[in-house]
Formats: sequence, structure tokens, C-alpha cells
Amino acid sequence: MSLARDIADLGAVTSRLDTVGGSSGALSNRNLIINGGMQVAQRGTSHAAVASLAFTLDRFSFSHSQDGAFTVTQDSSGPAGFANSLKLDVTTADSSLAAGQYLLMEHKIEAQNLQQLAFGTSSAKNFTLSFYVKSNKTGTYAVNVMHEDNSSILANLTYTINSANTWERKTLTFTGDTTGAINDDNGSGFKMGFGLAMGGTYTSGDTSASFRTFANANYGAGQTVNILDSTSNEWFITGVQLEVGDTATDFEHRTFGDELIKCERYLQKRGTDTSGWEFLADAGQLVSATAFQVAVRFRQKMRAAPTFSYTGNLSDIYMVRASAIHAISSVNMTDNTNGNTVLLTGAVANTSGSAGEQTRMQTQAAGTNFFFDAEL
Repeated sequence: MSLARDIADLGAVTSRLDTVGGSSGALSNRNLIINGGMQVAQRGTSHAAVASLAFTLDRFSFSHSQDGAFTVTQDSSGPAGFANSLKLDVTTADSSLAAGQYLLMEHKIEAQNLQQLAFGTSSAKNFTLSFYVKSNKTGTYAVNVMHEDNSSILANLTYTINSANTWERKTLTFTGDTTGAINDDNGSGFKMGFGLAMGGTYTSGDTSASFRTFANANYGAGQTVNILDSTSNEWFITGVQLEVGDTATDFEHRTFGDELIKCERYLQKRGTDTSGWEFLADAGQLVSATAFQVAVRFRQKMRAAPTFSYTGNLSDIYMVRASAIHAISSVNMTDNTNGNTVLLTGAVANTSGSAGEQTRMQTQAAGTNFFFDAEL
């Protein structure tokens, strides 16, 4: 290879580094969105009749008030370089939205992860949101970003899907807020909303890349599409990235393992979706012949003390002793204060065992899972 070619290649690399590293960006960990590539789906890959504020794929939820219904799935399609996307499929149409009705996909970012934006100072930095989107419904969609630590002030812009059923990358740049800081804590710093159907109450205002006092009229300003107007409608999104600066760089692909670790700060799952023995908790013991306690040590410190829920049947969950297994009849979380471990207690069929005898909790039934939830 010639020296001239080497110099040219070095120049191209330097230019690329300037693009990524300029405007106070970073070469890695620049994407402030978790699970933007829609890789992780701890709650399952298909969610029918999604309730308002319910989470679907990890870190993405839906807020709505409308008369239709939709299913959200982890889809195996995507633009080149992406194996997954989030797909919304309308199953019951609402072709005539009332003024106060709406449907948005939401994503929240933890406040302490946004400190590099320097909000509330004269050095507040702009930030850029980019994503890939596809739908049979062409037209204009609204996106808003709410600064929750500053009286929920709002910035809102729009994007347009130009070609039906074609992956398109969209880029929106927002202006840094000098008026109010983002708290350095584990609360919600940003709440982002991707408009999919917005009634007239929310569309009569105007757009602004700068944050301003919240007004209903600006919440979905500019949105013309009602994704709910036909059961033929579908909407896909992936490659969601938010980064410091005015430039949208290539999507930061992370390994599945790295993405899962980030997701587990907000949700951790124990159990199995297939048949076969699986641990649901760590070491435990009997506190009597008919009662138990077991500890769960989290793989990642959770954002806050989690809530607890389970799927499947209690009769498929067993306390396993050295000599026998016993189905449980109840389970509750009794200590969840530190985000590192929790204590589960409950009742078990008479084991004839003694207090202090060591046990472990297992299941072999597909779909039997424990969920520990510390979502924003």
C-alpha cells in the first residue's frame, strides 16, 4: 500500500473520530438509551392488548388513552446491521380519536446518567436523538422530551415517514436547557415520548427544539398520523440513540450481555421460559416444617428497592431439600431495601423438616418466573 493511501486512510479515521468525539461526545458509551437495538425482552417477546404505562421490550413502555387496541412484539426484522426491532400492530382500530385521546411509546432516562449535559448552566449541551423507523403509514409523527427535574418543561419536534414500508433513519437535535439542572440522583431525568396517535388537544400548538413550559397543545404538535385508524397499520422502530452534541453518529451496537446488564438495573428475571430445572432464588432455609425464607442476590444493583411479582403457578415452585422436594403455597418479598438482595418468605407443604435446614428454590415449569421491578 502506498504512503499516500496510508495518509488518506489516516485522515478518514481522524475525521470520523472528530465526528464522534466532537461536541463533548464519546467514543463508547455515548448512547444514553438502554436497549435501543431492541435486543432484550425479559418480559416476553409478545404483548397483546397493552395496558397504559405497561412495559413491553425492556425499558420501553406505552402511555395511552384511546378506544383501540394493539400488540407489541420483538420483531426479527430491521435495517442492515440490526437483528431486532419493536413492532406495534393495531388489532382494534380507533379511526376517530377524541380530542383528549393519545398513544405514545415512552422511554425514561435515569437522571444521574444525564449529568454530562450540564443542564442548568451556561454550558448546557445540545443533544441528538436518532432512530430507524418503518410503517405503512406515511406522514408526520411527533416526538417530545420532558425535563422532569425542571417542572416537566418540554421540547418537541417532528419527523416524517416518507416511503411506506421502508426503513428510514431520522435525526432530531434538541437545545440544551440553561434554566434548570438535572438532579444527580436515581430518579427520572428525561421522559421521551414517540407520538403514534394524538387527539386535537395535543396537536394545536407548535414545535420547539428548546425546552419551554409544558402545554398540552405542544405535547404532540405537528402530528398528523393516527396509527390506530386501521387494523392494517404497523409501526416498527429500532436503533434508538440519544447522544451529546449536534451530530448523529452511527448507532452504538453493544453486545447482548452488555445490554442485558444495563436493563437489569431496572428489571431482573429469575426462572425459565422452557422446561428444565432452574433456580429461582439463592440459598435459603426452613424456618419451620411449613415455612421458608430464601435470599435473592441481584446480578446488578437495582436502581431502587424493587417490587416483586411472578408468573406461572405456585404449585410448580419447589423447596428442594437434601432428600425431597416440596411445592410451595405462597411467596412474598419481605426485605427489599438496598437494591442488592431481597428476602422471600412463604409457606410450603409440610416437609417434616426442621428450622434451619438448608433449602433451595427451583422450578422446572416453562413460564414460571420471578420478576423484580425497579423501573422509572
